[in-house]
Amino acid sequence: MDTEHRSRPPSNEMPQGGAHDGGASLPAAVDRPGRAQRAARLRARARLGLAIARRWVRRERPQDRARILARRGRILALRAVRALGRTAVGVGPALAAVRGGFMRRWRRSLQFRTVLITLVLTFVSFLAVGAYLSNQIANNLFQERLAQAENQTRQAVQQVQETFDGAQVTDQQSVLKLVNDTLDQLEDRESSTPRQYVFLAVPNQDQPRNRWVDSRASYLRTENDIPASLREAVQHSQQEQYWQSIPLTVDNREHPAIAVGNKVSFGGTVYELYLLYDIVSAQQTLDDMQNVLWFGGMFLLLLIGAITWIVTRSVVSPVSHAAAVSEKLAAGQLEERMAVEGEDEVARLGAAFNHMAANLQEQITALANLSHMQQRFVSDVSHELRTPLTTVRMAAEVLFDARDEFSPITKRSAELLYNQVERFQALLNDLLEISRFDAGVAVLDAEPRDMVALVRSAIDKAAPIAAECGSEVKLYTRTPSIIVEMDDRRIERVLRNLLNNALEHGEGRPVEVFVAANAEAVGVAVRDHGIGMAASEAARVFDRFWRADPARARTTGGSGLGLSIATEDVKLHNGWLQAWGSKGQGSCFRLTLPLRADGTISESPVALAPADGDVVLVEGTTTRDVVVGPQAFRRTAPPSPETGAP
Repeated sequence: MDTEHRSRPPSNEMPQGGAHDGGASLPAAVDRPGRAQRAARLRARARLGLAIARRWVRRERPQDRARILARRGRILALRAVRALGRTAVGVGPALAAVRGGFMRRWRRSLQFRTVLITLVLTFVSFLAVGAYLSNQIANNLFQERLAQAENQTRQAVQQVQETFDGAQVTDQQSVLKLVNDTLDQLEDRESSTPRQYVFLAVPNQDQPRNRWVDSRASYLRTENDIPASLREAVQHSQQEQYWQSIPLTVDNREHPAIAVGNKVSFGGTVYELYLLYDIVSAQQTLDDMQNVLWFGGMFLLLLIGAITWIVTRSVVSPVSHAAAVSEKLAAGQLEERMAVEGEDEVARLGAAFNHMAANLQEQITALANLSHMQQRFVSDVSHELRTPLTTVRMAAEVLFDARDEFSPITKRSAELLYNQVERFQALLNDLLEISRFDAGVAVLDAEPRDMVALVRSAIDKAAPIAAECGSEVKLYTRTPSIIVEMDDRRIERVLRNLLNNALEHGEGRPVEVFVAANAEAVGVAVRDHGIGMAASEAARVFDRFWRADPARARTTGGSGLGLSIATEDVKLHNGWLQAWGSKGQGSCFRLTLPLRADGTISESPVALAPADGDVVLVEGTTTRDVVVGPQAFRRTAPPSPETGAP
């Protein structure tokens, strides 16, 4: 309305024209702005109401809020579980590392074991002694407070009974005042053992009960503080006194207490009188003494541990030093010695150790010089013998070629001379090879070669010896080709030695060669079925010039150094050369080489000891069913292209 009044223009003149026209048009022009403003206000109010309605519709209801909270709780729980999982994953290896370090320390440190065992035994001893002392102190404190409580209770009950017996009261007020005053005198809240009372009438009495006095108790005490067993004992007693340990609630905390009960009578009514003694001060005394025992025990434990560590260190340190010096001496540092101080047992041990080390150094040096002189002598002699031996060999060859012109005796002498010179030449070559190994100048020339082909070549070269001995050599393998990084000259020499030994000791029976490979190594086993050898002989078969039967004549003219040289050749390849034998069942020699020159061997693909007379592969399958073919020596047909066998 104010807006309408302000929107009308002031005018004192009468409008021109008809009164009806002017009167009709003027109000319409003046009222139009007021209606527009009202419409705008209505639209604003409608928009506000619509916004309020939308907000009300989108409001969070209690169930929605609960779902949101539950979802947040699940998310937090899931995150906590993931965090615990990551922590557990990290804690597991850490615990394993700590356990491994502890066990390693336990095994390798005498001082650590001694100190730890001393601490554990001392801790157990302290626990036993502390438990015994604590129990004894607790019993003594309790018995002392119990005796004090019983004596005070007897005196108090006697005074109460005398007061009740001498009372001359007849009205209710006097009776109540007498009972209250008498019982209040029993309380003692200021002493080290506070005392309270509970005064109850014995139920189910034959004589009439005092109608004015039924039960009384100290502040905050009720008949519920008295155990039923104690009440029953007091009710059925004559004039005996009974006690029992009870928990007493004081300031919302439980205190240990002793309840002592007895009977008194007043006005013909029998009452139960219980005195409650709070012994929390005794408990505090016991706790203080236990704390002293604990702290004192821990201090003594640490002190004993420190003393043990110092004492053991003074004893173990020289031993550790001696162990370190021994390891250095074993590694070849012969000049290492122990530091000797004082004149005690440890000093004498150090002096004796140094003396022993000096003697060992002298002997080792002397043996090394002697060995060097022997190696030098063998090498020099071998080299010096080559020139005259070459001349003798040439002369022997001339005589051998002209032997048909000699008499039978001279012809036989020429043949013997030629054969023995050949044997002497082989022995000299072996000695030169051994001297190279001893001098450490042997060099490995490794190249990829086919092991199966090399075995076939060695078998072919041994054909004359096999024909002479009457033995047949059979080859068993799974694959026609096995590539190995090796020095084929040295490995062929090894195979030739193994085959010659098998043929020589095979007693004319077949000799079997097995070849197999796995992911890291190749194995070659040479098996004969001859005289065999014992386990003790198999352990020495690779020694220089060693023979199982010195009286047995050689048929192949060996020098006695073949297996020793074979062992050195295999060592250059980081391989194995092993022997097995059994009397009457033959023997087996196994060669194992890594497929790569820098490789290592964990197991051989061929078994060393035959099972049921047959060499088997490591995977447990016999090789009899995978025969590539027997290598016979009187063959007339070339090898088959499919199997590689004749």
